[in-house]
Amino acid sequence: MVGKIEIIVGCMFSGKSEELLRRLRRSVIAKKKIAVFKPSVDTRWNKTYELCSRNGECIQALPITDPQEMLRAIEDVDVVGIDELHFFPEVIVSVVEQLRKEGKHVIASGLDMDFRGEPFGCVPQLLAVADLVLKLDAICMICGKSATMTQRLINGKPAPYTTSNIHVGDEEYQARCRNCHEVSIP
Repeated sequence: MVGKIEIIVGCMFSGKSEELLRRLRRSVIAKKKIAVFKPSVDTRWNKTYELCSRNGECIQALPITDPQEMLRAIEDVDVVGIDELHFFPEVIVSVVEQLRKEGKHVIASGLDMDFRGEPFGCVPQLLAVADLVLKLDAICMICGKSATMTQRLINGKPAPYTTSNIHVGDEEYQARCRNCHEVSIP
């Protein structure tokens, strides 16, 4: 039996992790065995072994560096949850496809675009092979309209285009609409 791949994407503060947790909860209610993974670089809220949403809900999660670790850690599992897809290397695509071939239901979430407004890492490839895609929006922290962009700030100003993408934390990010989104070109 072939499994299924569901991908949840959107900008920061759009509720991706919250939606992932909601779907994982439903799987547990359906008496499915789940395994949840997150990148080891995600140390927000000092919750090393938990995936948490901003609303405070958490679930046990295994932090990993190499996506291949998932293949070794999923004995007798029906549903595999993965958060922060954008932080994983490209090999995550083949791992997720392998899980589907093995009959697993994969539910994963991550940013689809970086702070520059460009496709983020492996996520575009996963969107292409997914069976179901949900794109969430947030509220623009400047004008209050629908936000689909992630604004990175450094010392309160838009981050330069050349700034690294990998930086975990809430204090330097905002959800913004396309009109309010800015990228500083050096």
